[in-house]
Amino acid sequence: MSQTIPELDIERLTVRQRIELIGELWDSIPDEAMAANIPDWHREDLEMRLDAADSHPEQGISRDQAKARFRQRP
Repeated sequence: MSQTIPELDIERLTVRQRIELIGELWDSIPDEAMAANIPDWHREDLEMRLDAADSHPEQGISRDQAKARFRQRP
């Protein structure tokens, strides 16, 4: 793919077409490529957090609660 973004003339697409294009681009990236870019420390931290959440679900909050807290922040 040697074309530049301006040469693709993306502006001619509707918003819906652009969103569909984003999805197609995202889906075209192999899972292996995404996984290869995650550092080991990040993967280990995620596993630790998931284990903690599974061990103590009562300490978590719902998605709605988290969104409400976020909206209250200055």
